[in-house]
Amino acid sequence: MLNGIVVLNKERGMTSSDCVYKLRKLLHIRKIGHAGTLDPEVNGVLPIAIGQATKLIELMHEEPKAYIGTGRFGLATDSYDLEGKILETKAVEKPFTRDEISSGMEKLTGELEQVPPIYSAVRVNGMRLYEYARKNIPVERPKRKVEVFNYQLTNELRYDKEHKTQDFDFAIKCSKGTYVRSLVNDLGTHLNMPAVMTSLTRIASSGFNINHAVCLADIEKNLDYPEKWLQAIDDFFSDYPTIDLTQDQFNRVKNGAAIKLNIPREKVALRFNNKIKAIYKKVGQDYRPVLMLLNNE
Repeated sequence: MLNGIVVLNKERGMTSSDCVYKLRKLLHIRKIGHAGTLDPEVNGVLPIAIGQATKLIELMHEEPKAYIGTGRFGLATDSYDLEGKILETKAVEKPFTRDEISSGMEKLTGELEQVPPIYSAVRVNGMRLYEYARKNIPVERPKRKVEVFNYQLTNELRYDKEHKTQDFDFAIKCSKGTYVRSLVNDLGTHLNMPAVMTSLTRIASSGFNINHAVCLADIEKNLDYPEKWLQAIDDFFSDYPTIDLTQDQFNRVKNGAAIKLNIPREKVALRFNNKIKAIYKKVGQDYRPVLMLLNNE
């Protein structure tokens, strides 16, 4: 039985569900799920939990995400990317400076209230927003609170004299639930110029980055060597303090019993036979279970 996390480098053109389906068939595993959906035209890091690691999915969602991408001034669409219907064009007669763009990005950092794109999977009254959009049904999009830790320019700005547009590359680190497409659109709003996202790559998610990622073809070639493409459950808890249990302590932990530990941390990973078996949290004077991973082998 495989237990661990596949840090998949998702290709453009595939849905996140496509990736799970393909891995389920390749590995002959039913207990599998992804942490953090990527749009079909977005590539990059898609963590997929297998076996006991599926218990981590909610924790994996809580970790910050990082992206790199490209935006374009002079054009806006209803989906905030190039897949949507063009809503507005406006010539960029005078290219923006780096300082002007950076100033606009700075205003979009910190805690924000964000309105998701109409072409998104957010549910309202049982229907997803993109379903309302496709049926031309008006709907009020719910605001959500997100946090943008940084939003900055990378590389040189590029001005197209013929089409009067300007492209810029960016890097973003943000909380779960953040729509990067919206941040590009909102940047245009701040600068009084329509803007659209033209490409996006997720480079980090759930504590893993693009350097950990493998593609589906690599997995298929190395099915008999999971050590080449499977991250251990323990890797997800690398920032947690770890306690090695005695046999007597593990016997108590197996039954979900509270234990006493002399450690000044709220949460701790409990390890037995070199594998993390539980995450405990301090409650009063004791530590009590919040996540059991007894089948982590």
